[in-house]
Amino acid sequence: MSTIILAGVTLIFIIVSLVKSPARTKSSMKNAVKTAKGMVPEVGGILLVVSVLLAVINKDLIAATLGNDNVLISTGIGALIGSITIIPGVMAFPLSKELLAAGASSVALASFITTLTMVGLATSPIEKKFFGLKFTVLRNVFSFLFAIIIALIMGVFI
Repeated sequence: MSTIILAGVTLIFIIVSLVKSPARTKSSMKNAVKTAKGMVPEVGGILLVVSVLLAVINKDLIAATLGNDNVLISTGIGALIGSITIIPGVMAFPLSKELLAAGASSVALASFITTLTMVGLATSPIEKKFFGLKFTVLRNVFSFLFAIIIALIMGVFI
């Protein structure tokens, strides 16, 4: 239902924009389509990799490593995976839904998504180059700790 509402509101704003400035709206729509076309290979590649991984990885393995047996261990594993993975946040949510269906705990998935967006081990060489080693290490360590805390707090509410 919310998707329908958002689509309707978007359509209304596009119509208002078309009435106010047709040329600018058409130009913006062309840019949006061009950007979307540019994203298709990247998003498609990520979807392909995620699909293959989910097909290959046994659901029992997912449940054992990210399941509810030991919240602290599964949360830590989820946080480590999120820290080293480079996936756009928009792709992390569908992946998390599939992992949840395969037996992962919501707390482990919260730590995965939180570290995915807050911790950047794969991008730390670039960060180190621009901000220095001390800043990069401190930011990643504190981000990791706060991500774990956030995930555990979310576990209370979920």
